[in-house]
Amino acid sequence: MEYISENRTNIPSLRNPQIPSRPAERKVHLSQLFAMASLIARSLVLNSRRGVQLTSVRFANKMMADPMEHATGLEKQELLSKAAGNENPFDMRVYKRVSGDQTNPTSVPSFYERRLVGCICEEDATSINWMWLEKGESKRCECGYWFQLADAKPMV
Repeated sequence: MEYISENRTNIPSLRNPQIPSRPAERKVHLSQLFAMASLIARSLVLNSRRGVQLTSVRFANKMMADPMEHATGLEKQELLSKAAGNENPFDMRVYKRVSGDQTNPTSVPSFYERRLVGCICEEDATSINWMWLEKGESKRCECGYWFQLADAKPMV
C-alpha cells in the first residue's frame, strides 16, 4: 500500500470496521476478547503439560544409575553387605526353635551383650513373647523353650 504524506488520504484507517463503535456492542467484543484470552491460556497450559509428558517418554529407555552410587548410611551398608554375600545384614532372620531344652538351648546370634528376642510359642499364636537375653546365660520362655546368645561377627 502506498502512503502520501501531504494530504494523508491514502493512509489506511486505524478504525477496524468489524469492531462496532457503540458501547453495548463493545462489551460483547470485550467478552469475546476474554474468551479468546482464556482459550490461549488453556492451550498454553495443555502444551506445557504435554512437554513434560514427552520429556518423560524421551528418557524412558535410559536406565537409572547404580543404586550403590546413590545410597548413603545404613542403606549403603546394607547394599555393601549384600554384595559381599550376606543376605541378612541386620540379623533380622527368623530362627526356628530346636529342641530347646536346658542342655541344648536355641542359639541366637548377636554382636552385642544383650538382645531382645521374641518367641512365638504356638504355631497359630497371634502374639509374641518378648524377652531380653544376656551373653553367657540361658533363658527360658513361658512356653518352656530355652534360648542362649551366641557370638556373631559384625556386619561391616
